[in-house]
Amino acid sequence: MDELNGRMIACQILITGLIARVANNSPDALRFLTDFRDEIRAVVKGVNIAGMDNTDRVRLIAQQTVDELFSLMKPPSSD
Repeated sequence: MDELNGRMIACQILITGLIARVANNSPDALRFLTDFRDEIRAVVKGVNIAGMDNTDRVRLIAQQTVDELFSLMKPPSSD
């Protein structure tokens, strides 16, 4: 389980770096990050989670993970 957690953290760091790199190349980096974060949050809200008893908890954790990733670049919105 520790190996899986380590790999997930590594993937999160990689994704955060890629997003930051694209944002830095964008003419309006803050707008790009805000729009991209909103799109990712919408995907998490709408994704079908099958085979779980408590999908609300899985969805909440996924939303928190998205917020953590983006908080490395800008504070999460209040919505």
